[in-house]
Amino acid sequence: MTTPTRNTLQEGGAVGTLRQTAVSHIGFTVPDVAATADFYGRTVGLTVQEELASGGLRLGWGLGHHVLDLTEGPKGLSHYGFEVRDSDGIAGITARLKDAGHDVADLDPSVIDHAVGVPSGISVTDPDGTTVHFHGPVARQGENAADPGRRPIKFQHTTLGTDNVAQMVSFFVDTVGFRISDQLEDGKFAWLRSDRDHHTLAVVENGNPGNLDHYSYDLAEWEDFKSWCDRLTEIGVDVVWGPGRHGPGNNLFVFFDDLAGNHIELSAEMEKFHDDRATYVTRQWRPVPASVNLWGGQLASWRKTSESEI
Repeated sequence: MTTPTRNTLQEGGAVGTLRQTAVSHIGFTVPDVAATADFYGRTVGLTVQEELASGGLRLGWGLGHHVLDLTEGPKGLSHYGFEVRDSDGIAGITARLKDAGHDVADLDPSVIDHAVGVPSGISVTDPDGTTVHFHGPVARQGENAADPGRRPIKFQHTTLGTDNVAQMVSFFVDTVGFRISDQLEDGKFAWLRSDRDHHTLAVVENGNPGNLDHYSYDLAEWEDFKSWCDRLTEIGVDVVWGPGRHGPGNNLFVFFDDLAGNHIELSAEMEKFHDDRATYVTRQWRPVPASVNLWGGQLASWRKTSESEI
């Protein structure tokens, strides 16, 4: 397979394109598991579903598949996962990964809690060395019971940091089956979709391969942001970026950090794509701060701040 150069990422993914794949869970190592679990309970309403064999904690919204695994260690991203609802989707991903020379292992059934039917899934390492889980459908009753003013609707997307965007995009588009919705003209940021949402995964060049850039929870609408920002202030959590509106995805956003320093986005009104009804061309955005915040203002503190890089 020929890896596209950084400035010429292609749409790709036509043969094995996924149309019903969403983020399902993510795993962090954090210095203080108990305190971090308490933080997520106070902020986004996640509760402890079970204790892990590693001594960590698994968090969710009470019912259905878990959202977050916390294990003790220095701040880091241990794994991230996707639910694949496409018919024969797991089999197709497995075949394409093996054909591309990747080692694929069966996923431990304990990871696929609240599976719909027989638990099935695979584990593979992405080009930056991070474990990725792909599994079949799971129940998500906890998401369906959300209170948008005090609880997110769902875990929405993951954004990975890397030092080689083209390589990561090639893995997810040409092999796994995602599509590119938007990218920067310089190739340093790409937003990938695998269902109707504008992106379930994004990849940004930040010089930190294998690290999380940020991850996002979905709110319902603009009205919810006012109560969320007020409530975060009341419990002593600073909003570190936003409110604003992204260019790619056109979604509203605010950001805050957990106790370990992971960047958490609250998002709403993300653009929808209808690949079964329309043909889309990947859009190219200028690599300037105004592209990631159409309302202007400062970039997030962890972003480069020159006019040519975001």
